[in-house]
Amino acid sequence: MKKELICIFILNIFLIASISASGFINNDSYLTEDFKHLSNEKLDFENSINLIMRYGHFPAISSCIVNENEVVWSDGFGFSDVEKGIAATDKTVFMVASITKTITGTALMQLFDLGYFNLDDDVNFFLPFELRNPNFPDVPITFRMLLSHSSSLIDTDNYWDIDFYYEGPPFDDYPEPWLEDYLTPNGSNFDPLIWSENYGPGKKSSYANINFNIVAYLVEIISGEPFYEYCENHIFEPLDMDKSSFRLTDFDSEEVAIPYFWNPYTKQHERSQNWVFIHYPAGGLFTTVLDLSHFLIAHMNGGEYNGTRILKENTVDEMHKIQPPGNKNSFYFGLAWLSLSRSIWIGLQYPFFFILHFPKILYSGHGGDISYGLHTRMNMKISEDYGIIYFVNTHRLQRTGWHAAELLNEVLFKKAKNLKNGKSPNIPLEDNFKDINLQFKISTSREIFNSIFYNHFTEQYKKSIFLQ
Repeated sequence: MKKELICIFILNIFLIASISASGFINNDSYLTEDFKHLSNEKLDFENSINLIMRYGHFPAISSCIVNENEVVWSDGFGFSDVEKGIAATDKTVFMVASITKTITGTALMQLFDLGYFNLDDDVNFFLPFELRNPNFPDVPITFRMLLSHSSSLIDTDNYWDIDFYYEGPPFDDYPEPWLEDYLTPNGSNFDPLIWSENYGPGKKSSYANINFNIVAYLVEIISGEPFYEYCENHIFEPLDMDKSSFRLTDFDSEEVAIPYFWNPYTKQHERSQNWVFIHYPAGGLFTTVLDLSHFLIAHMNGGEYNGTRILKENTVDEMHKIQPPGNKNSFYFGLAWLSLSRSIWIGLQYPFFFILHFPKILYSGHGGDISYGLHTRMNMKISEDYGIIYFVNTHRLQRTGWHAAELLNEVLFKKAKNLKNGKSPNIPLEDNFKDINLQFKISTSREIFNSIFYNHFTEQYKKSIFLQ
């Protein structure tokens, strides 16, 4: 087997080398002149953003920078609705996908602050059905496990076997009986593959959206309020988040950014539309970067924003601490927050790739991705007292988009540091491109493999949904 793998590897090296030598592919053939120029020049902030948008095929960016307890910069770029020519601003509403989990986790931790439970309590004390991994039936599942993705639950295809709506919440049959039908062996929608056979609860953190459906249900049970109303009453209103809601109908249509699916095969943006869905506690919040900055400031300042406290300081510290069992699965897991490092895309286009995460932890935060047209990020620097938020109305789930998103994160943090230190906003970017350009050389065969394989996978990719 080992010999066969070595032979396959050598053949692939010869294939790529022969293709490149024949002139069919130039290593830099798919790098625009602008982007090669960017790697060698010092550009100011706005030109850097414009080039990153072109490279990543981002129709719009809305972003802000937080320093200590205030927003020190915010702006929008491009168009939230390309066809109507509506410019993106810092007040444009986006669905933020999995950043929502930080809101959902905060809601549950508010109830922890009130003494309703301990983090290591069995959630079965509260749920109306028994939540157990059938492969490890004697191991209790705790609040900590759900919040840190260590419950041994796994997202499967039938998690997304749901309807999408223009209105709601509330939704019929959700959270009950949908959750019980999905999670328990006698349920009508049960798939045994949602429970790990290889590791029991508490033994491994592995990202699964379904954990936060349960977290939100626990908020409803313990508080006696529908989850979306609880968040409105105890998070959005206290933090002056007037443009934040789980209900799409709470906004005028022109306030909300249109998601666009970038098709690398046709090299076209395909207009999508905004939806609401039953998994909204895991990824369905609509908000603006300015609204969300209030929430980020609260977490950066020990649970307090503008004199209003939403969490105890030691609770906030616990949420941003790496939780047991402490394994890294692309990132480390806190309680609804992630400890994150830089990453690069290795390989070809979807689905022939993997993501390489660097070992050094730099940020506490969360991102969000939905394949039909959204990428979002909210990060705060662990060693400093500043953070960034940005929303993009297309996906990053192709190589150039992934790299552009990483660069956008870097550029915003460089601007944040310069603003904090009173320096010029002009930002030298060449150091950021060393890792990116190295990766470009690794994956020189993109053009050929795209033409052979990518069209086959485009529709499958477009229909899939990612909330990470």
